[in-house]
Parts: sequence; structure tokens; C-alpha cells
Amino acid sequence: MSAIGDLLLAPDVRPFAVAAAIMVALGGIEILCMLVGFSINDMFGKEVAVEGEHPGVLEGLFLWVNTGHLPLLILIILVLGYFSILGFFVQGIAHGIGLSVPAWVAALVAGVWSLPMTRVTSRRIARIIPRDESYAVDEADFVGHIGEVSVGPLDHGLPGRVRVKDVHGNWHTVVARAGPESDALPVGADVLLVNRDAKSFIAVAASGGLIEQRQSFNRT
Repeated sequence: MSAIGDLLLAPDVRPFAVAAAIMVALGGIEILCMLVGFSINDMFGKEVAVEGEHPGVLEGLFLWVNTGHLPLLILIILVLGYFSILGFFVQGIAHGIGLSVPAWVAALVAGVWSLPMTRVTSRRIARIIPRDESYAVDEADFVGHIGEVSVGPLDHGLPGRVRVKDVHGNWHTVVARAGPESDALPVGADVLLVNRDAKSFIAVAASGGLIEQRQSFNRT
């Protein structure tokens, strides 16, 4: 245990320890935020905008790495995770055979190898959750649809999340809050998305007839 502790505290692994700490912190904050109906992923944005037919070097690298078109927060966590794991691995081997590898050399090796590994993982994760995020379609199309509160309750404070099915039968998760004259909408409640502003959808409780239509639509 002392050898592992010495390795984790060594100056030549400090970049990888910092990367691991940031990764854990981002993941932990995101989990806590989702419990109250908020997501820091919305602050990072879904994707990096690439304008024009001929992207620059950095934009092209991002497109190459993010083949699964994952949300930016997930991609950052993946890169940090691989960078820290590979850095600890390189320095662990070096310490084991009695070599001293400068931190910048190990960071360069870890950084180079973390990119193709993130590319492969991005594609595999996208196969598991290919349509979990609402950016796959135009969000304006969800106005008028019936959904179910998945993270809530929806009230007039922090927004929650609603699962809604598009016309193609694919499920999406969108940010929503209760309408100004609506009572709090608990988790599991059927809601109607009546409007959308710059931050979230506006939801109200769905009537019985609309719920029957939703159930019929979901079976198709």
C-alpha cells in the first residue's frame, strides 16, 4: 500500500492525479444535479459547433474523436479517464523497472493514446444510447407531445426531465418545468409539452383523453 501511495503522490504522476480528480468531480456533480432535475451537461453544450465544409485542425480532431457524437460532458470525462489511466500505467511501469520518466513525456504518451481509445469508446457508447438525447431531432417538434416525468417533480424552480416519444418511435429526454398556472408534477406523471422557451419546455398535466392517446401511440 505504501508503494501505491508513494506512486499516487509522486510529482511525475501529478497531471494524471489531477485529471482523475476532475473526472470524479464532474461525474459526482452531474449525478447530484440530476437528482434535483438539472444537468451540468446543458452548461457544456451537446456538441462543439463546426462551421463550414472544411473544419480546422482542432474541429477536425474533435469530429474524429467523437465518432459517436456524444454530449461534450461525456466526451470530456472519457478523455480525462483514459489520460489518467494511461499516465498511471506508464509511470507505474517506469517506477517498477527503476526508470524516471518526466511528467511531460508520460503526459504526451497518455494524451496521444487517449484520443484513439476515446474514439473507439465513443462509437460503442453511441450504439448503446444512440437516441437518448433530444439533439437527434428538432426539439421544436416535441411541443404538443405527451411525455412522462422522469426526473422531478416539475415545478416553477429548477427544471426536471421528461421522457417523450417522437413520431419515429424513438425515445428522448428533454428538460422541462411546470407551467405558470400548473401545480407540481411528480415523477411518473403524464404531461403535455405546451411550449418551449430558451431554457426548457413548459409542461402541464395531461388529461385522461390525452393519456389514452399517448398509451396507444407508445404501443405502435
